[in-house]
Amino acid sequence: MMHIRPWAGIAAALLATHLLVAGTAAHAAAPTPDPLRVSVEDAVTAKLRGQAEAAATKHAGNSAAEHAESSEIRVTVTRKNGQWAFGTAVAVTSHEEDIHPTGAVFVARAEAGTWRVNFDGEAGFSELAAESPLVNKQEKAVFTSTPSTMQAGGDYRTGMALPFAVGQTWTLTSGPHGWGGYETPYSSIDLAGGDQVVRAARAGTAYTMCTGWIRVIHDRGYSTDYYHLWSSISVNGAAVGQGAYLGYTGTDVTCGGAAYGRHVHFGLRQSGAYVGIAGHGLGKWAFENGAAAYQGGARHGSTWRGAGGAIYNYGALGFNQAVVDANGGGTVNKRSGPGTGYAIQGTVGDGATVTVSCSANGTSHTGRYGTTRLWNRLSDGTWVTDAYLWSGVNGPINGWC
Repeated sequence: MMHIRPWAGIAAALLATHLLVAGTAAHAAAPTPDPLRVSVEDAVTAKLRGQAEAAATKHAGNSAAEHAESSEIRVTVTRKNGQWAFGTAVAVTSHEEDIHPTGAVFVARAEAGTWRVNFDGEAGFSELAAESPLVNKQEKAVFTSTPSTMQAGGDYRTGMALPFAVGQTWTLTSGPHGWGGYETPYSSIDLAGGDQVVRAARAGTAYTMCTGWIRVIHDRGYSTDYYHLWSSISVNGAAVGQGAYLGYTGTDVTCGGAAYGRHVHFGLRQSGAYVGIAGHGLGKWAFENGAAAYQGGARHGSTWRGAGGAIYNYGALGFNQAVVDANGGGTVNKRSGPGTGYAIQGTVGDGATVTVSCSANGTSHTGRYGTTRLWNRLSDGTWVTDAYLWSGVNGPINGWC
């Protein structure tokens, strides 16, 4: 044993030298952050300009695309910490054209010498926001609360009221039209009257896009835009409840577009883009397109209000609720089971709100929105055919019985 100790000592020394060299090499090979080749403002500008040009080409042709290419992009970094940034970006438009500004809330992270940028509603936005130390818990909860089946599954429920106080009546000054005017989808409506106070249609987190323009990001992938506001709040991710004050109706066009007479230009978005407001419910009214932009209107039960009509805010329709549409009749029969062979157990009036426990198939009926065998059991145990209910969902409202 004494004769092999020197060899053991030599081996130990060689091993130590190897580890030292290897450790030095590993340390020398450790990656260093790439220097940023562009600013976060430039990265956000490039992305938004590209989207604005593509949208303009699609909806209004090459001349609009050229306008988008030369338009001013305003990037406001509201939060920044090392490799992270958060803020808003707006593509400003002229005041001579009926083209409203477009914009996004963004989160960005420095990667490989540049910035990875995601806009609100995009697939990667919630993922990047979940990792960012700049995004608060309330925001993260809202950004990640989109169910897997929405419009593609026939689910148009919003849980939204109209953007003014519940119980007030305002004028629908313009029916469904594009965010910028005549382009599709018809995502927007104009409203005026009442106390002129514009309020959040549903709870969420609010952001100032520019003076007079507030965006509220909600659950279920939705967000709502409110433009032309006067004396609007200044917010950077503040939590707002349904009915929260956002500003007064006005004619502000700080970021472009046009406004004739004080009103709020209200737009509906989902998954990062403006979506058709038709088929969606606001304040228990179901909106419908007209033959052209600015026409159309909304229906509550059998009551129809077109552009220029008075519209009452009944509040938000619950996700397990429906509005009775008697299709011109005064009442709808309630039965003891899912079909006309069951006994009548009372009636429910046109325009009433009912709560649905579950659904089942029964005898076929035809109503305003087509023919169906679906029946809904109400919270009082009676049944009503789905042909006379509007809920914003095609299929069972609250699961099968």
